[in-house]
Amino acid sequence: MSGLLSFAVILLVLLGAAYVFRFAGQKVTNDAPRFRDMTYGEAFGYVFGGALLIWSIYFYFQPRVVDNVPNAAVIFFRWAVQGFIIAAIAAYLFRLLGRSVGTAGSRKLFRQMPLTASFGILVILIYAFVAVFAGAIAPYGQAEILGAANVMAGGDPALGGNPDYPLGTDQIGRDILSRLIFGAQNTVGIAFITTCLAFFIGGSLGFLAATLQGWLDQLLSRGVDVLMAIPSLIFALLLMTIASVWANQWGIPLTIFMVVIIAVIDSTRVYRLARAVGLNIVVMDYIEAAKLRGEGLGYLVFKEILPNAMAPLLAEFGLRFCFVFLTIAALSFLGVGIQPPLADWGTMVRDLAPFINFAAFAPTAAVTPLLAAGAIALLTVAVNFVVDWMLHKSSGLKE
Repeated sequence: MSGLLSFAVILLVLLGAAYVFRFAGQKVTNDAPRFRDMTYGEAFGYVFGGALLIWSIYFYFQPRVVDNVPNAAVIFFRWAVQGFIIAAIAAYLFRLLGRSVGTAGSRKLFRQMPLTASFGILVILIYAFVAVFAGAIAPYGQAEILGAANVMAGGDPALGGNPDYPLGTDQIGRDILSRLIFGAQNTVGIAFITTCLAFFIGGSLGFLAATLQGWLDQLLSRGVDVLMAIPSLIFALLLMTIASVWANQWGIPLTIFMVVIIAVIDSTRVYRLARAVGLNIVVMDYIEAAKLRGEGLGYLVFKEILPNAMAPLLAEFGLRFCFVFLTIAALSFLGVGIQPPLADWGTMVRDLAPFINFAAFAPTAAVTPLLAAGAIALLTVAVNFVVDWMLHKSSGLKE
């Protein structure tokens, strides 16, 4: 049976099961409101979710080795399920700890916090700790070349591993675990600095345009429109290619050019938000009262407008950090981002990709290039969890 025909048969079975589920529920519960008002799409969702759960349990208990060949799909699926369970337990315990320890305000915050937000905060704190203390945590230096190259992850000598390097080494003999740890310091740290700079530029100009308006507002807004019309990654790649020539001529590290370029490009998005929020604030009565008191421009922007625009700006900061973080990783993957010998997750994904070829006989080898990609994805998901909660909290919506 072809794959398309199998998919069609499974879909028809699920569609029929959804109809039977809704009909049986109405009869068994004497047309209870839950089943009486249930749409067919909702019934299909329940059936599909149940079928997916049953298949997941079945697939989880499949043998890890078939005919002396590791079943990589089953192994990775088990790792994913176990990682999800561990993450959920860790987030629950962290939220429980936050409800018991700390100030009255922090305990109240943790009581209102969903499990996803507590997971996001926990991951962010772990990343921040690793980034700050990378030099003390990493067993080796980020550029230190050891005696063995292309060591497989897992530490099993029979599969080309080494217990001294649990995550293996790269093509020139650098410890991957150490480079992952230093990658948190470089990638996350540079992304945070870049995001702060983007918010300083975009927020200041946006509030300035909203306060003064007139020709300055038109000039800045039209310039921002031009910059936003160009795809950001392509624009950044073009500017970084040009900056790579200037960096060699002027003796300035290319990373500094990257920070400035990405900050300027992303500041256009911040400018739009800051200007829109600022325009809604400058018409308020307390702004007019401050003007009548003779307050200057700096007081209006930093004492009146900024505190009242903090909630949407904080939410945007989290989203913008994710975009900056992914842009830096993408540029490094393309070879024009963070330069060697600095460890960077985007570069590690590119350099370690050949290890996937060994997945057929050593599934742990395929994990090697996925570690850096997983670190990028995990931080992105964690920040988005926290941002979603902040947006929900600042919007005033209730469950």
